[in-house]
Amino acid sequence: MEGQAAAPGAGTVLNALATGTGSAFALDIETTAEVTIQIGDGGVEGEIAGQPDADTRLVERCVELAVERWGPSAGLDTSLSDTLNVGGSVRTESEVPTAAGLKSSSAAANATVLATVDALDANDDVEPIDACRLGVEAARDVGVTVTGAFDDASASMLGGVTVTDNTEDELLHREELNRDALVWTPPERAYSADADAERCALVAPMAELVEDLALDGEYGRAMTVNGLAFSAALGFSADPAVAAMPHVDGVSLSGTGPSVVAIGDTEGLAAVAEDWADRPGQLLRTETRNDGGRYL
Repeated sequence: MEGQAAAPGAGTVLNALATGTGSAFALDIETTAEVTIQIGDGGVEGEIAGQPDADTRLVERCVELAVERWGPSAGLDTSLSDTLNVGGSVRTESEVPTAAGLKSSSAAANATVLATVDALDANDDVEPIDACRLGVEAARDVGVTVTGAFDDASASMLGGVTVTDNTEDELLHREELNRDALVWTPPERAYSADADAERCALVAPMAELVEDLALDGEYGRAMTVNGLAFSAALGFSADPAVAAMPHVDGVSLSGTGPSVVAIGDTEGLAAVAEDWADRPGQLLRTETRNDGGRYL
């Protein structure tokens, strides 16, 4: 049984490390996943295109959990799932750079869960938000996230912008967001699981302000305040964001960095690109996206 799916990366409005409440929006950059399920084959083997030494535990765990959850409705006997009598393979390929704050793990998990659902021919039986929560469970199981990243995962799976309670995996708000976007990714990488959660907790008063702004629909202002607070907490320079502020609706450090994402109109982002182009790293021009995970 074979399945294919894709899910987008995302940018940050509110980092959930301080209070457990987070907010993110989907970007038009994708991760695709191909899943094969084989009966009586022990184990799941993962592969990430172009990264032969990459850690594949997350996508493998997504396949395992999805088969356990929805395999019986597809006629599979998963009673021996602990010994993996149902196995297979998963291969992902991504436009989303890893360890860059652009929700590569959430995109990979969502794409993999949906591809497994597709392989099980259970597309009509699985709600997107349930598939999203299963990917979050897998991320917690393998330790690639501190908060569970339900904010990032929900934005990737549902599209648009979401506000979530990551402590309860509860969706507080979602709406569409239509903006051009510019992403600057410096050469260094930062892994979410390595973030200093205790230091991030110190900026909780600012995070609460960002939450209020986000719930009021002031996403640009919210992400700008978030970016200043968490750049300081996580040790990143705020210079790229400050340079962008006069020209955009909002700009923030994305996730735990190091990428910085700005949203606005084409003219304003062109002015920002002139400044950011002089900094080491890569620029990506894209846009926000209101559709999320999809079957291929």
